[in-house]
Amino acid sequence: MSGHIIGICGPTITVDLTELKLYDMVLVGEGELTGEVVRLEEDRAIVQVYEDTRGLAVGEPARGLGVPLTVRLGPGLLGSIFDGLQRPLEPLREAQGPFISGGATVSALETGAKWDFTPLKKAGEKIEAGAPLGFVEEKGFQHTIHAMEGGKLARLAKGEITLDEPLGSLDKDCELHPLHDWPVRKPRPYRRKLSPNRPLVTGQRIVDFLYPLARGGTAIFPGGFGTGKTILEQTIAKFAEIDIVVYVGCGERGNEMAELLEEFASLRDPWTDKPLMDRTIVVANTSNMPVAAREASIYTAVTMAEYYRDMGHNVLFLADSLSRWAEALREISTSLEEMPGEEGYPTYLASRLASFMERAGAVETLGGEEGSLTMILSVSPPGGDFTEPVTQACLRTAGAFLMLDTALAHRRHFPAINWFQSYSLYERAMARHFAEEVDPKWVDMRKECRKMLQREESLREVAEIVGVEGLQDADRLLMKAAERVRQEFLSQNAYTEDAFSPPDKTLAKIAEIVEFFHAAEKRLKEGELLDEILKGKNARESSSEQAEGKKQSSRDEEDKQDETEEKPQ
Repeated sequence: MSGHIIGICGPTITVDLTELKLYDMVLVGEGELTGEVVRLEEDRAIVQVYEDTRGLAVGEPARGLGVPLTVRLGPGLLGSIFDGLQRPLEPLREAQGPFISGGATVSALETGAKWDFTPLKKAGEKIEAGAPLGFVEEKGFQHTIHAMEGGKLARLAKGEITLDEPLGSLDKDCELHPLHDWPVRKPRPYRRKLSPNRPLVTGQRIVDFLYPLARGGTAIFPGGFGTGKTILEQTIAKFAEIDIVVYVGCGERGNEMAELLEEFASLRDPWTDKPLMDRTIVVANTSNMPVAAREASIYTAVTMAEYYRDMGHNVLFLADSLSRWAEALREISTSLEEMPGEEGYPTYLASRLASFMERAGAVETLGGEEGSLTMILSVSPPGGDFTEPVTQACLRTAGAFLMLDTALAHRRHFPAINWFQSYSLYERAMARHFAEEVDPKWVDMRKECRKMLQREESLREVAEIVGVEGLQDADRLLMKAAERVRQEFLSQNAYTEDAFSPPDKTLAKIAEIVEFFHAAEKRLKEGELLDEILKGKNARESSSEQAEGKKQSSRDEEDKQDETEEKPQ
């Protein structure tokens, strides 16, 4: 169906097409810029264009494609970098240079690439939609290819295949392909949803120990400017115990995205010792890109995440930041002259966010496997105001709320998660799992940790008035132990070996602090002076540090000697 442009208002275009459906894709102008239908009227359609509309003129052609925005799914997605419309950025850079021109189209997958296919079915078998046909090896992962339709299998390939050729066929003359397209706004199907029953180990002690996340759960990281949202998400992406990571930079600054891409390309996965990008898909939609593409980017990314979940993998979806996605939604809503809600956001903001976050979860796939899609979403409330609409809308759906505190960030305490304002709805079930799999002391140690922090908070006001030295010895001991909890346990440096702490190491660290506190309490009750107790501890720490320093010096000397021996004479 073809027509013409009859009106232009920034990225909002009016076309004289009448046979379109809502969210159908439309190519507008001589350059065939991509857009989607956002409103239908009796004799016209309103199109929101994903690209820069400068130079577009009234009267230029418009053509409806009859399909909504889709992503191409198949082998070859891992390790790739896409924009919000799933255009691969590396092939675009090679074809056009560093700037993407309007109407640029490149296939998301290299269709001519060859893959070694191992079939799981035989000709003559009856299969259902979603049944696994076979698999290929993709960067160390078993990439399962599923049937999109059911029927009796007439033919199935074996050995070397390419993505542009049929993989097989059904007896009703229906071809089976190794790739397919899927609408981004339509959730992918599954048999049933499961209760999240296994923890997502992030390596962040405050998260795993106090506010655990579940595989298939949802979490938000709201925080003001400079609180470390991006660094925290990137650290979790590097070290989380997960199969696949899908990271979407939604409205991110270009320099931050460049830093992430450079770092991910050089890092190795701590679980497999392979390049980190081998298990990562990045959707880069920077702040200088059109708002319509930004609004679509999270749907593009979550559809690719669901695709790998359907293979039985555990997928982690990271979005930074959801606030900029909501701002794009507000800008689009304003250009359509819709009724504004609180702070100008559309009235359907909460329902749109809820329907998106519902795509997370642990599921039984159509192929009978168990997979999970976990969402961790950062929120950037203006001025650090957590009562603003985006944060409040997320709170209604998210299973974990990890508040990033500006005051902690100013004290250089990272991750700056406030241990009094945060919560996790998965806490009880995950604590039971850690107690069974790691150590039965897990629950008791967590109670002791929280008790110490709460008692310290109640003493803080008194200490500010009379000074720490004016407190009783028992209270001074508590303040000292709580300080160790904050500085040695809850704080982690994202750029050292301490960036990842496995559960057993986490428990050992907090157990040492709690045991020191109880032992010191007992000695204090027996009449020993607090200064003597603390002096003995400091002496042991100094001796331990010296011993470790000597070991390190010895290792350095051995390395130098080995290097000398290896040099050719």
